[in-house]
Amino acid sequence: MNTVDYLRISLIDRCNFRCQYCMPEGAELDYILRQELLTNEELLRLLKEVFIPVGFSKFRLTGGEPLLRPGVVELVRDIASLPQTQDLAMTTNAYLLAGMAENLYNAGLRRVNISLDSLHPETFDKITGSRGRSRWQQTWEGIQAAYHAGFDPLKLNVVVIPGINEGEVLDLAALTIERHWHVRFIEFMPIGNAELFGERAWVPSEELRQSIREHWGLSAANVRGNGPADVFQIPGALGTLGFISQMSECFCDRCNRMRLSADGWLRPCLLNENGQIDLKKAIRLGIDTADLREQVRELLLIKPEINFKQRDSGTQGTYTRTMSQIGG
Repeated sequence: MNTVDYLRISLIDRCNFRCQYCMPEGAELDYILRQELLTNEELLRLLKEVFIPVGFSKFRLTGGEPLLRPGVVELVRDIASLPQTQDLAMTTNAYLLAGMAENLYNAGLRRVNISLDSLHPETFDKITGSRGRSRWQQTWEGIQAAYHAGFDPLKLNVVVIPGINEGEVLDLAALTIERHWHVRFIEFMPIGNAELFGERAWVPSEELRQSIREHWGLSAANVRGNGPADVFQIPGALGTLGFISQMSECFCDRCNRMRLSADGWLRPCLLNENGQIDLKKAIRLGIDTADLREQVRELLLIKPEINFKQRDSGTQGTYTRTMSQIGG
């Protein structure tokens, strides 16, 4: 059984993009009121008094878009300064990163995952729901700023969408040849958007690997991180290619993470909320953190029995929340 020591922390459910696979057009989103978000003080207390004592030492800050969270640089500094923090990373769309990358790095953040679903501005704007001025150039500048600030590894996440960006797979893979970047191709997950792309909703990772293998060749590789990607490398490339295959090659048995939502719900699985705990309500009611530690330990014990595929059995019903509301 994997040691569960990795906590994904959603800082906010709002985002300055409206990506098709994350917030489908027409979806009605009830954003969390600011007073319902975990405060920085509450989050740090939970880390110090609940999560770290039960064995968590690796943390990733997510959203929505985490750079929209007020005081995010200070929060990064506080988490990075905890002596038990072994790894601190962030997932961002990079739109605000150009002006923040150096400060985040100096605060102690060392790894970033950046969403980049297309190298073509028109396609990028279509996927991200951009209206009016294109957002591609500012996003690309954010990626460059992160690279020059020293983030390593710098990972680019690509959700492969049939008929929209699957034709760019080779171009995106080529980014790893002369740069120490790590491109990760992610199978689209039908969460709150199952009708979006028709019958062919996702492209199997093996299909992508075969295309790259035929063009350049492909060998097994490694990259530092806590994610579920199967990692490969184009021969002679400086960077690597990762494939996250949650639809075609379920990796629940390898999962080492839990998720803390922006409003304080601890969940054992992206798509299965069995056993979830409302930690914000508990600490605001004054429940002793020793009791909360025991609740988290009990959830850790049952986590191996929980996986997102269980929802297919009908026991979970229809999953209607979008990826932005879950925390990715």
